[in-house]
Amino acid sequence: MAAYENLYWWSNDGLRLHARDYPGGEEGQPPIICMAGLTRNARDFDALAARLAGRWRLIAVDFRGRGESAYAKDPMSYVPLTYVQDVEALLTDQGIDRYIAFGTSLGGIVTMLMAGPSRGRMMAALLNDVGPEIDAQGLSRIRGYVGKASVFPTWMHAARCVSENNTDVYPDWQIEDWLAMAKRLYRLNSSGRIVLDYDLKIAEPFRVPGNEAGPDMWQALGSLRDVPTLIVRGGRSDLLSAATAERMAASLDQAELVTVPGVGHAPTLSETMLEEPIDRLLVRALEGAAIRA
Repeated sequence: MAAYENLYWWSNDGLRLHARDYPGGEEGQPPIICMAGLTRNARDFDALAARLAGRWRLIAVDFRGRGESAYAKDPMSYVPLTYVQDVEALLTDQGIDRYIAFGTSLGGIVTMLMAGPSRGRMMAALLNDVGPEIDAQGLSRIRGYVGKASVFPTWMHAARCVSENNTDVYPDWQIEDWLAMAKRLYRLNSSGRIVLDYDLKIAEPFRVPGNEAGPDMWQALGSLRDVPTLIVRGGRSDLLSAATAERMAASLDQAELVTVPGVGHAPTLSETMLEEPIDRLLVRALEGAAIRA
């Protein structure tokens, strides 16, 4: 596990929010703001932080209702535009004027929505297996599991359940991989039981008819037109189609598209084949920061 410090800040509506702050980088170097998927948390980025240790500062965010961030009193605040406000509050709290955004799934949606207001501040972006259009099959799958409680007596029981539900996503994984994933997704509660590490009420916005309608995400993506962007797609993804990923890459001036074969939704960003593309993106971010300095 990479070394980190706990970072806390307050949302506009008074929630105490948390992130893992992995130190690194030179003075003036933009940090990487890492944002996870719908039911995930800051722990998803530990392997990436370990690889970049010392060279980059990573701030891995626990969205409200996840990990060590407080649960919201109003479950209808569990929506992307609120997460944008929460991350903007983090940037203000830390005095961060330029940054790089890495977003997986929901985190990628937040990244796209932040791109417009952050024009000139977002030095590069990584969109992990998400785009302006979400395939109905993947959305249906997510609705099928989000917000449903599961409790286990041991970590091995949790790992076996995670394996059964995600074999199509990571067909080559072994039990140690599933155990590691279980420890990212679950936590040990005060009763010694292993439970999901998120507020089950994050599912409530999904149950509101018509709530699928939101901002024009193609317009949001367009704000990244001149920003170095790495689009990562799982070759087996049921959320981001190959056609949508290719259209995304074609619509941006500085985009690179990388497909991770044999992986569904979503790549972990620790895959060996992603190391060079991520490093290239970070070099381009530094070059852009130097030009704008």
